[in-house]
Amino acid sequence: MRNWTKTIGLSLCMGMFFTPGLVLAYTADEVAKAVDARDDGDNGSAVIQMTLIDRQGNKRVRTMNKFEKDFGEDTHSVIFFSDPSDVRNTAFLTFDYADSSKDDDQWLYLPALRNTKRIVSSDKSSSFMGSDFSYADMTSRAIEDYSYKIAKEDEVNGNEVWIMEAAPKTEKVRRETGYDKSYMFVRKDNFVVIRAIHFQTDGKRKYMDVKELKKIEGIWVPTLIEMRTTKDKITLHTTLMSFSDVKFNQDFDESFFSVRRIERGL
Repeated sequence: MRNWTKTIGLSLCMGMFFTPGLVLAYTADEVAKAVDARDDGDNGSAVIQMTLIDRQGNKRVRTMNKFEKDFGEDTHSVIFFSDPSDVRNTAFLTFDYADSSKDDDQWLYLPALRNTKRIVSSDKSSSFMGSDFSYADMTSRAIEDYSYKIAKEDEVNGNEVWIMEAAPKTEKVRRETGYDKSYMFVRKDNFVVIRAIHFQTDGKRKYMDVKELKKIEGIWVPTLIEMRTTKDKITLHTTLMSFSDVKFNQDFDESFFSVRRIERGL
């Protein structure tokens, strides 16, 4: 389940470097590879409640069903919106490719217009359905597209972390994500990114915080994530994503992950 457990962070065999009670020295690249290689489950589903909060504190709540299926090294995912009525039957399809030379494919179906829009590279840094997550945030990032360094080591909520600086290697990646650089807070015990700071190309900053992390079917899953957009230290907008009914090893037909299917609805 690559997208939800890795996407909002850095997208080796742990036994080579990790011994219970002892964390050996890592290079920045080794940390990035360990994050990417972490077991995040196969063929998953979840119910997601997305709460949008404006700077006045007004809230809008949207409910979605998300499904993912592994296709070899690639992952296909689909999201169907169920509530409220103004977004019901809106659907979002992603083909997340492991090959960094291949652009991920994304489509958004808008039932009111009976139109499926392909998300082109120039639009991927824009907001996903009015949230603080961009279309680029909804896919895993290829680790070879970034340069890494360990900025420092610290603690978050009693957990030891590496604070990793990640900078795009190319202007193409920078434009597509809308990020000049990011800082990822990686837990040393399980290689989960539990916090991130994204420096946007427009001068804003986005702060991601995993508020709740659970082990489900042996997989570490962030079940409550906050993304907050700020400018000049003022919060402009906040999005909360809450995950429930998380399941792995589901049996999905390949045809479920297609443009034709998102146009039919769940």
